[in-house]
Amino acid sequence: MIYQDYAFHVPPEKQVRVITDTDAKNEADDQFCIVQTLLSPKLDNVGFIGAHFGARVPDGMERSCRELELIFDTMGFDKAGMIHRGAPHALGADGEPVDSEGARLIIREAMKDDPRPLFVTFLGPLTDLASALLIEPRIVNRLTAIWIGGGPYPHGGVEFNCGNDIRAANVVFRSKVPLWQVPKNVYEMMPVSLAELEYRVRPCGRIGAYLCDQLDAHAQEPGPRASDFRTGESWVLGDSPAVGLLLYEHRFEFDWIQAPCVTQDGAYVQDVRNRPIRVYRHIDSRLILEDLYAKLALFHQRHGDAFC
Repeated sequence: MIYQDYAFHVPPEKQVRVITDTDAKNEADDQFCIVQTLLSPKLDNVGFIGAHFGARVPDGMERSCRELELIFDTMGFDKAGMIHRGAPHALGADGEPVDSEGARLIIREAMKDDPRPLFVTFLGPLTDLASALLIEPRIVNRLTAIWIGGGPYPHGGVEFNCGNDIRAANVVFRSKVPLWQVPKNVYEMMPVSLAELEYRVRPCGRIGAYLCDQLDAHAQEPGPRASDFRTGESWVLGDSPAVGLLLYEHRFEFDWIQAPCVTQDGAYVQDVRNRPIRVYRHIDSRLILEDLYAKLALFHQRHGDAFC
C-alpha cells in the first residue's frame, strides 16, 4: 500500500517495501510513527504487525492489533490483509521460535522475488524477527531491520524494548541480518512540547485529534512508569526515528559497532563472533517532526474531515 496523494512523485527506484512491527498500545508514541509511515509515498507498506509488550500485560499483542485497526479506521484506510498478529509473548528458555502471522509475513515478504529493498521496523521487542530467523534462516540477507531499542553504548543498561525479550535481541545480534539500531540515548532525541502538538497536529482532522487525545490520556495514567516521559508539558516520540531513517538515512550519524551479547540486566558484553551493526548516535528530530506535520496537514487539506 502506497499513499500517493502528493504533487511530488517518488521515483520507482527509490521506493522500498516496509513492514512495521509495533507494540502500538504500550505507550503513546508508536501512533505518530505509524501515521507518518502510512502517509509516506516512498514506502510500500506491505503489512503491520501487532507486537507484545512484556509479561506485565498478557494480552499486549492483541491490544496492539486493535490499536492498528483503530488508526486505519480513523484515517479511512483499507485494513484488509494489512494487520497481522505477532508473537503473544517473548521467546522461551528453550530458544524455540514463537510462530505467528507476523513472523510468517516477514518470511514471506523477504523470500519474494522483488527487486525493491525490504525494511522491517521494530518499535518494540525483536521477538518476531528472531522467530522468523529461527524458522527460515535464508531470510538473513534479504531484509534490513531497524530497531528502536537497547541501552546506550558502550555499556547498555535497562531499556524497555530490549528488556521485553532479551533472548530475541541476542538471536538477532548473533545473526547476520543487516541491523540499524537506535539505542535509548538516541531515540530520546525526539522531544516535543505538548503545546506544539496541540498547534501542529490537533487541527489535522480526526487523526490529528486522536493522536493528541490518546497521548494526553496516556499521560494522565498513574503508575510506576509515570515519570519516564511525563514532564508535564513535553513528550518523547521515541519511535519516530524508525520512519525517519527510511525517509533520510542520516548517512554520517552512525558508527559500525560489533553487535554485543546482552545480559539479563541489559548490559552489553563484547562478542567477537558477532558482525558489526549500524548504531546511530544522532537523528534530526526537526526533519522528522516537520515531515510529520506537513503530511498530516496535506492529508487533512486533501480529505477534510471525511476521513481525517
